[in-house]
Amino acid sequence: MRRVVVTGMGIACPLGVGVEPVWQRLINGNSGIGAITDFDASDLPCKVAGQMPPGTRADGGFTLGEWVGVKDQKKMDRFIQLGMVAATEAMEDSGWVPQTEEDRYAAGVMIGSGIGGLQTIYEASVLVHEGKARRLSPFFIPSALVNLVSGNVSIKFGLKGPNHSAVTACATGVHAIGDAARLIALGDADIMLAGGAEAAVCALGIAGFCASRALSTGFNDRPQAASRPWDKDRDGFVMGEGSGVVFLEEYEHAKARGAKIYAEIAGYGMSGDAHHITAPADHHDGAFRAMKAALKSGGLVPGDIQYINAHGTSTPMGDDLELEAVENLFGDAARGVAMSSTKSATGHLLGAAGAIEAVFSILAIRDGVAPPTLNLDEPSRASVIDRVAHTAQRRTIDVVLSNSFGFGGTNASILFRKAH
Repeated sequence: MRRVVVTGMGIACPLGVGVEPVWQRLINGNSGIGAITDFDASDLPCKVAGQMPPGTRADGGFTLGEWVGVKDQKKMDRFIQLGMVAATEAMEDSGWVPQTEEDRYAAGVMIGSGIGGLQTIYEASVLVHEGKARRLSPFFIPSALVNLVSGNVSIKFGLKGPNHSAVTACATGVHAIGDAARLIALGDADIMLAGGAEAAVCALGIAGFCASRALSTGFNDRPQAASRPWDKDRDGFVMGEGSGVVFLEEYEHAKARGAKIYAEIAGYGMSGDAHHITAPADHHDGAFRAMKAALKSGGLVPGDIQYINAHGTSTPMGDDLELEAVENLFGDAARGVAMSSTKSATGHLLGAAGAIEAVFSILAIRDGVAPPTLNLDEPSRASVIDRVAHTAQRRTIDVVLSNSFGFGGTNASILFRKAH
């Protein structure tokens, strides 16, 4: 199997646009969560979300016109637009430019989404309901389809290798990166742009998750306190929007062109709960097996891991079950590991969550910093695991494990390590 490394990264999330400004805000303890402003949420139980912050690329903010032309904007739902932002930054960061058709044939895309073009579908359904079907945009279908984020990225950069997407709810980002890495390892490509994109912060998205009682509703007057993984007062997750994309490359290919290498894919594991459409199995057996599979595939043991970026969504059930699964797998090694949930600062980006958290995991290795878990004032459950409450920690970090779990009982874990 060929080695796979990360040589470029891009991110757009509630903390901003751009890997470096977002990372600095994260480790400084900033929050990207606030009152919903993109639509009227006055009649909804949840009135907080992680939304893209306004501003320019120069100051780490988001202005769509800097990334996507006006003509193309009309052909893309917001999740595709955000995916284009992160993919463009990752491409630029990699420094790779195809020189021949063979280069293009060996470079592909795998960017997924948990939901896809929800707002576009909502607006189109309203038109049809009002008897205005003839006013539907000819771009309605391609702007809503999940795989069209990969399709648009492929077209923009002329990448003619594998063109694929993952759709596994909140595990999408990790599955996309892990599956893309395997395509490279098996020789189906030399380069893959991989990650996730999501834009479900809309009236239909918030209302739908409110109906399933999944969202936080008790902190509408204190939005930045709403996402509080492992804290006794947590009452649900906070929705976020954005995208994360990594530029994956076969190791010898990267070395031959003198690319900077952020990290290596060290392992990847998956599992299914076969238990319930939304609730994890007892003791989070699925999480346990996904993490165990990732370690096995990388030939690693729990003691090799210094930091875990947890799924940690701030839900009453899921947080402590994930913690229990990590404790059961790590045993005595749990005392030496740090684990935090960066969703406390970004909210939960659904299908994009695992992708932006992959970026955070890689930066934790690069800089030797475990990002903090905000709002962890009083843990609901004691543990020997350091959950990095409130403040980032300087640590020696060589290997990171990142978890993502989704509705339907789908689980994914991925390992990154310093490339040697």
